[in-house]
Amino acid sequence: MNPTVFAMRRPVTTLMLVVALVSGGVLALNTMQVVILPPLNTPKIHVYLDYIGTRGKQVKGYIVGQFESYYHKHEEEPHQEHHKIVITSPKPMDVTVIQPYVCQIHSRRHINVCALENGYLQEIAVREGQAVKKGDLMFKIVPVLYKAKLDAELAEARLAELEYNNTESLFKRKAVVSQNEVLLFKAKLDRAKAKADLAQAEVNFTEVRAPFDGIVDRQHEQLGSLIKEGDFLTTLSDNSVMWVYFNVTEAQYLEYMAGLKQGNQDQKIELKLANGNKFPQTGKIGAIEAQFNNETGNIPFRADFPNPDGLLRHGQTGSVLISRTLKNALVIPQRATFEVLDKRYVYVVGEDDVVHQREIAVQNELDDIFVINKGLDVNDRILFEGGRQVRDGEKVEYEFRSPEEVMANQKNHAE
Repeated sequence: MNPTVFAMRRPVTTLMLVVALVSGGVLALNTMQVVILPPLNTPKIHVYLDYIGTRGKQVKGYIVGQFESYYHKHEEEPHQEHHKIVITSPKPMDVTVIQPYVCQIHSRRHINVCALENGYLQEIAVREGQAVKKGDLMFKIVPVLYKAKLDAELAEARLAELEYNNTESLFKRKAVVSQNEVLLFKAKLDRAKAKADLAQAEVNFTEVRAPFDGIVDRQHEQLGSLIKEGDFLTTLSDNSVMWVYFNVTEAQYLEYMAGLKQGNQDQKIELKLANGNKFPQTGKIGAIEAQFNNETGNIPFRADFPNPDGLLRHGQTGSVLISRTLKNALVIPQRATFEVLDKRYVYVVGEDDVVHQREIAVQNELDDIFVINKGLDVNDRILFEGGRQVRDGEKVEYEFRSPEEVMANQKNHAE
């Protein structure tokens, strides 16, 4: 900036600078012993002049510094240009919406293996984490009383059989034995066999066998332990198919059922594990529970995932990812929107080039775009860039960009 122009625009600053220069000049003349007035021999005058000179130097330095700072600031300050106002239009297109749900992973069958009879744990035929087949022996318990009871019942059954055979033989030889006596001994034999079978079943219960194919969990009793009926020995999990449970809101449930009824429920169900990787198998909806939770407003869904490699285990967590393709969905850039008090708006440019604020309803949010539920149509023109420069009801000059061009370079989020 020209110093003359600066002096005209800043008279106070110029006056202070002149005072500083004059003070500096007086100090210089005094230092060089230039006689302006007749010399005075009063020491206080010299002290006072030295003080004025020092203060003058300080004021001079401050004023010069302020002048240089102001000069350089205004010389180097870049010329600010307003951003161009750019508008575009909503675009109908097919988009894939992915909705994540926190889930819990369960085995299709997961049971507690318990002792059926009392006795000592004689044998443990399985290891923790071992895969077993249906019918494999897992635990064997030595019965305390049931073996003796079985022997007694078997002896009673043999005695009843001998009595029945003897009575039947006498009846066939037309001896003094009636048919009713034969039937009586036959019933006695049947009762003895039933008791023997019951005793045998009780003994068989001391052998704990796998009811289905599965994986053995941690063992809770050690070899030689005294086991009581109902004691918890281990758990067995059938992990061939995993049941994955997740909660769905009422609105999403109604949307799912409406799409299912119309036959256009084109969706893909995936499972994201705790390490961020996707499970290689895709799933399907296996069940929906009968009622909503009144406290949360959610209803549990179940997705079934095949688990051929045994990667999934009971109790794991993850996220169910449900991908749906929306046909001809109306989308806009996130950058074209702004939020006020939990409501989302856009600026719409009318036929008279006047902008108006309009509330919109967002159906789905993707990485860079919003899927619009209501508030806009394909013929609307919305503000894409320069939204901070306009006000509601203001007439604007703008540049129009096609939705294809805007969507092709979309890495800008909402303000």
